[in-house]
Amino acid sequence: MSRLPKAFAVVASIRIGEVLVLQGAPLIGIVFSIGTITAPKLLASLIFAAASFLLVAHIFTLNDWADFSRGLNHSNSAMSRLENKKVPPRLLFFFSLLLLMASLSLFLSLSVRCSLLAAGIATLGILYSHPLLNFKSIPIVSSLVHFVGGLLHFLLGYALFSAIDEHGLLIGSFFAVTFTAGHLNQELRDFDLDQQTGARTNAVVFGKRIVFMTGLILFTISYIYLFFLAWTGVTPRSVAILPVLLCPVHIVASLHALKAKLTSKSIRRFQALYRVNYALIGLTMLVVLLYR
Repeated sequence: MSRLPKAFAVVASIRIGEVLVLQGAPLIGIVFSIGTITAPKLLASLIFAAASFLLVAHIFTLNDWADFSRGLNHSNSAMSRLENKKVPPRLLFFFSLLLLMASLSLFLSLSVRCSLLAAGIATLGILYSHPLLNFKSIPIVSSLVHFVGGLLHFLLGYALFSAIDEHGLLIGSFFAVTFTAGHLNQELRDFDLDQQTGARTNAVVFGKRIVFMTGLILFTISYIYLFFLAWTGVTPRSVAILPVLLCPVHIVASLHALKAKLTSKSIRRFQALYRVNYALIGLTMLVVLLYR
C-alpha cells in the first residue's frame, strides 16, 4: 500500500465518537468561567475546541498504538483495518505525536495556563498507555490517573477565562469522580480480552463484581456530590433535581447489569444508559449557565 492511503487510514482510525464525548467536561468548564460573552472570547473558545479535540485524539491514538504494537485491538474496528492494510504501528505513533504537538501549539497560543494543563493531561496519557510505563495494568493507580485526568479536563476549560480557584476545583471534583467510575466500567467491558492477554486491570485483579460495585458507589457519590454543589449554589440550583431523578434510574440499570452477570454486552448497555444521564446533566448545566 502506498503512503497516502496508509496516511488516510491512520487519520480514519481516530475514534471520533469517544473523542467528542470527552469534550463535555472542558466545554462546561469554559461556560462556568466565560462571564460576558464577547467576539474575542468566542474566537478563543473555537481555538480551544480544536486544541482539546486534538489532545484527546492524541490520547486515544497513543493508547491504540500501545495495543496495536502488541497485536491487541480490543474489538476496535479501526485498528483491525490498520492491521489488515499492513499499516506499521510506528506510523500511528508518529501521527499521535503530531496530534499532540498541534494541540499544545494551539493551547500555547491561548495561554500558558491552558498549555500547562494540557501537558499534564498528555503526561497522564503517556503514563497510562506507553508499554514501558503501562499504568493501565497497575490496579488502583490506573484509577487514580483517571481521577486526576477527569479533574484536569474540567480545569482545562475553566482556566481559559479564569484562574484556577476553589470554585473550579469543587466543580472539577465532580467530573473526576465520574470519570473514575466510568473507567472501571470500561475495564469490565474489556474484561475477557484483558484476562486473556494477562493485563492486570482492576477488574482482572479484584474481580468483576467488586469493581462493578466500586464503580456504582463512586457514581452514587457523584450524584450526591452534584446535589450538594447545586444546593449550596456552587452550580446552578436548578441542577439539584437531576441527581434526585437520575440516580435511581442508574441504580436500577446497575441491578439489571448484575442480573446479566456483567457480560461485555450488558456493560455496554449500562454504559449507554448512564452516559445519557450524564449528558442530560451536562446539557442542563450548559443551558442554565448560558441563559441565567
